[in-house]
Amino acid sequence: MKIEKIVKPFYDALAEGRILARKCKECGAIEYPPRYACNTCGYHETEWVELSGKGMLTTLVTPSTLNADPWNRSLGSYAYGIVELEEGVAFNATVFGIKKKNAKQIQDMLPLPVHPKIVDKDGCATCFWELDEVEGLQ
Repeated sequence: MKIEKIVKPFYDALAEGRILARKCKECGAIEYPPRYACNTCGYHETEWVELSGKGMLTTLVTPSTLNADPWNRSLGSYAYGIVELEEGVAFNATVFGIKKKNAKQIQDMLPLPVHPKIVDKDGCATCFWELDEVEGLQ
């Protein structure tokens, strides 16, 4: 099996505004963030695929004083949650566009659409997520 540095193509793509994942050649499951082996069936061969970036926020947890991140806060209001992409992969994510004052309203409206927010964090492209504009959201 040829081993490549998995992080280089992933971060190079993020720097170009694209999101990559690994797709299992056996069962078709998608690994995001990317991993060499499939977590669904355990098969060892995967290949790069580009993700659409279209997703839904399915759960929401607002940060408290103990788990708040000052760097994230410098980018705007945010919360944590599970994002599920149209390709079927779900993962923990930081989602921007959520304020403590509208978190309950957002929670009651879930699932809600999100899109990628790729930013430079200390010289490295990093993918966060951002709530799409939602009609009726205060």
